[in-house]
Amino acid sequence: MTTVLLVHAVPLWRASLACLLSTDPQIQVRTTDKGGVRGCMTECPADVIVADLECPHSMEVLTFMESLRGPAGQLPALVVLARGDRAGDLRRACDAGATGYVDKLGPVDNLGSVVRKVAAGGRHIDESLAFGLLHATDVPLSPRELRVLALAAEGESVSAIASALHLASGTVRNYLAAAIRKTGARNRMDAIRLSRDFGWL
Repeated sequence: MTTVLLVHAVPLWRASLACLLSTDPQIQVRTTDKGGVRGCMTECPADVIVADLECPHSMEVLTFMESLRGPAGQLPALVVLARGDRAGDLRRACDAGATGYVDKLGPVDNLGSVVRKVAAGGRHIDESLAFGLLHATDVPLSPRELRVLALAAEGESVSAIASALHLASGTVRNYLAAAIRKTGARNRMDAIRLSRDFGWL
């Protein structure tokens, strides 16, 4: 029996995915939102964590995967539901140690078999995600440029960003100009839109 912890913030989608996985008699499914992951894994560690990368707070789940390492040093396997046009999401999943990549816009009939394969130590990448995963490391923006752009996306002014990051206002403008240039955007808002489309923000 393969035990799965399905993490999703939206109750309806969480229940739907759990029903889909439960049709496989070899899979036992528990569900939670991101706040319950640590408690669930402490109470009864799962073999596999399944997360939808477009789900709210999914990136937070990826960031604390390492903290879920068990007493023997093992980490739960990670399967992500993703889109091939969001290279940034795929990169973050790769950094978090995901070994299963399922196209959330593709057929759903193989999700159970992918979960069991990954639980057994295998790897799986849907063909439609392979190209995106190959280019997942090609993020043209530096971490600082991404941070400045993320604050700008929240509506912060140049002076507020400078204060938050302990930078000069001119330096913040330089980072924004670099982000616009590197993304090929027309202006700051276009750079934010493109970065979100690619999953970098």
